[in-house]
Order: sequence, then C-alpha cells, then structure tokens
Amino acid sequence: MYERVTMSAAPSPNVELTKEHCRPADVTPVTLDVEALESTAPEYLRDLKRELTDEGLYPAGLELTASFDEDCSLSTQETVDRVRDHVRAAAFLGAGRVTVDVADVADASKVQPALDACRERARRDGVELDIDGPVTLDA
Repeated sequence: MYERVTMSAAPSPNVELTKEHCRPADVTPVTLDVEALESTAPEYLRDLKRELTDEGLYPAGLELTASFDEDCSLSTQETVDRVRDHVRAAAFLGAGRVTVDVADVADASKVQPALDACRERARRDGVELDIDGPVTLDA
C-alpha cells in the first residue's frame, strides 16, 4: 500500500513576518450592531465602510441576536442564513469578529451542527464567530 501525500504548490503565508511590520494607525475600532445596518448588500456596505473610514472608525466586529426558539429545521436554517449573511458582511467590511447572542434554543441537536458549519464558513472568510448563549461551538 502506498501512502498518499498531498503538497500545496503555494507557499504558506508568513503571518508573523507581516505582524512584525505593523504600525499603529489613528483609528477607533467599533463594533456594529447589525440592527443598525440598513442592508448587507455590497453597495451599502461599501458606502458604510467609506463613511466609517472618513470618520476615523474601523469596523472591528459585528454583534447580533439570534433565536432558535422553534423546533423546526426550516426556521433554524433561516436563522443560520441570517448569521451567515452577517459573517459575509463582516468579511466585506474587514471586521474580524461576529458575536451572536443566542437567546433561545428549542433543539440544540439541530442548532449545533448548523452553527458549526457557519463558524467554518466564517473561518474561511477570515472572521471569528463567537456564540454567547445556551449552545457552544465544537472545538
């Protein structure tokens, strides 16, 4: 039997080298409440980002509240899609974190895998997804 080894042709990024060359900027990091966002459309987010930059503000994170109070797969998916839309918005804005305050969970066995998949998507987009509430994300 042969062991299959895969190697990437792309060089791995040297994040530490990049971090060494960081310089402080005169901006104020802010966390945006998604209820204050008019839309997650790219055109709106582009204008918002420009206005925040003009005012010396940096969108460091987004916060939202989600409820999984119905024991219904369709309702769970709709709520997770809403979270995913805001993860995409955070990535577009350059925010590094989305915090979800989970109010209620009717069936954790439906919610847990959906949020884990959403967190994986967030990681691919360069965003950290934090969950505050009665469910936790797998490690």
